[in-house]
Amino acid sequence: MSRARRPATLRARVAALAALAVLGVLTVAGTSLVLAQRAMLTESLDESLAQQSDAVARALRAGRSPTLDDLRSDDAIVEVRGPGGAVVTSLPAAAPRLPAGASGVRTVDLATGPARLLARPVGADTVVVAASLDDVEESVAALVRGLAVGVPLSAAVLAGIVWWAVGRALAPVEDIRTRVDAISASRLDRRVPEPTTAEEMARLARTMNAMLARLQHAADRQRAFVADASHELRSPLARMRAEMEVDLAHPETADPAATAASVLAETVTLQRLVDDLLLLARGDAGALEPGRREPVDLDEVVQARVAAFRSTGEHRIDVSGVQPVQVAGDPSQLQRVIANLLDNAVRHARNRIVVTLDEGADGAELTVADDGPGVPPPDQGRIFERFTRLDDARSARDGGAGLGLAIARGIAERHGGTLTVDGPPGARFLLRLPSGRP
Repeated sequence: MSRARRPATLRARVAALAALAVLGVLTVAGTSLVLAQRAMLTESLDESLAQQSDAVARALRAGRSPTLDDLRSDDAIVEVRGPGGAVVTSLPAAAPRLPAGASGVRTVDLATGPARLLARPVGADTVVVAASLDDVEESVAALVRGLAVGVPLSAAVLAGIVWWAVGRALAPVEDIRTRVDAISASRLDRRVPEPTTAEEMARLARTMNAMLARLQHAADRQRAFVADASHELRSPLARMRAEMEVDLAHPETADPAATAASVLAETVTLQRLVDDLLLLARGDAGALEPGRREPVDLDEVVQARVAAFRSTGEHRIDVSGVQPVQVAGDPSQLQRVIANLLDNAVRHARNRIVVTLDEGADGAELTVADDGPGVPPPDQGRIFERFTRLDDARSARDGGAGLGLAIARGIAERHGGTLTVDGPPGARFLLRLPSGRP
């Protein structure tokens, strides 16, 4: 099986294209030059024939026969023919006979080779003058030989110059390619050099470095996400193992019912954490873009989620400020946003949680405020990052895994809205969503 031929490099293609273009142009120009020279030399020869015929005509009008002295060229052949076509005079005497024909100038073949022939009437006689085309053909042949060498040589020289120039221009690209090829997933901190000679190459290098920076940021986030997720998953597993190992080591003091209840609680925590992780992974993959946007009565969603919290004994939530508002979006995702905001408020509120919903100038505005410790201004952007807990001493069991607000903001942004926080005193989360009205 023959090996697949590798495609030519850009440098080779540009050099070959330039050489072919120049070769084509010079070939056309050379052909035109050859034709122009042939025409010019032939025209000059025709003028010489006309001068020879004029000299012969003057001799005939003077009543004498022309002689070699009347001719200005030794290469010319002259015949004077009488009215019947008989040759009266032939110069030189040993010259070959010229073909008969009508008056005018034409190319004929003589015994010595091709020639130009001029025939013109002079009184009752006809003067015929001919001269060889050998000089014309030799001059044209010399020009053709020169062009046959010069044209390909010029094309080759230009191809070499283009090869060198393109190689010099593409040297920064090759340098960038080499650097990028050496960058591995573990060395995304490397950058390509930015040349100072060509603005186009500098822009390419800056674009490549910006892409590498984005890849590095994404890789850092992925590594941090995996590390945080591993830690959050390991903690409840370690607690369950410890409780069961203690029961096995001291069966006389073991309380199977208490251990089962604790393990069940840890399992619920694990399930909730795994669900959140899957939700975040789907969001990163773009699988959570609201595919079916439909009118959603946001006030009804709020009331339903508050009722769910009240069924568990939570009666500190005030919804008297909730007004009927309709938005467009995915009902299940909007329920998740409100549930996460309420869950966060329940964890931090001391005595009271106030939920309001109204329609502003740009759409729905939902606030969830609690009278807890609040969020310090320096941390108001950080709390929406994944696995962020302002109190590092809190565990996932009593403070959550730090994913709820990240999930809530992601859903808000996918619906074209925003989620922000202000305070203290307390914490006040503001969710803005586009109106569902057409």
